[in-house]
Amino acid sequence: MTTPRPDRGVQLAEDLREALKLMMREIRRDAERHTSGLSLTQAMLLGAIGHQPGIGVAELARMKDVRPPTMSAQIKALEEAGLLERGAPDPDDRRRSGLRLTAAGQALHDEMHAQRLDWLVRRVNRLDAAQMDALAAAIEPLKLIARP
Repeated sequence: MTTPRPDRGVQLAEDLREALKLMMREIRRDAERHTSGLSLTQAMLLGAIGHQPGIGVAELARMKDVRPPTMSAQIKALEEAGLLERGAPDPDDRRRSGLRLTAAGQALHDEMHAQRLDWLVRRVNRLDAAQMDALAAAIEPLKLIARP
């Protein structure tokens, strides 16, 4: 096996960055149409809590790179909307209580997930067979790139 040329890596990295930027712009544009009255941030938080039930506010703030007071305000709005609830305080740290989606929050999370998946399926289905094969072959390398 030959070693890849460094200049090829630079070009591939630049092409990938541009493709991801365009894809994220389209994903955000689509998400804005399907957030059911939530802000994009609130929809993102609903998704994060749905994927990590029991996550704390401070953990969520670190994960999303925002200040805890900012996160607390967003969480409070989602609680007031009846979309999430706080669990019992952590026995090891009484200041921390995990966040969980309510039944209404889970239903909205599932609906938004289905809409996002449907959007992506429609986009993938526009590809021809060779392009789909290339995309399938790229999935594992993309996952490797995404790992820290």
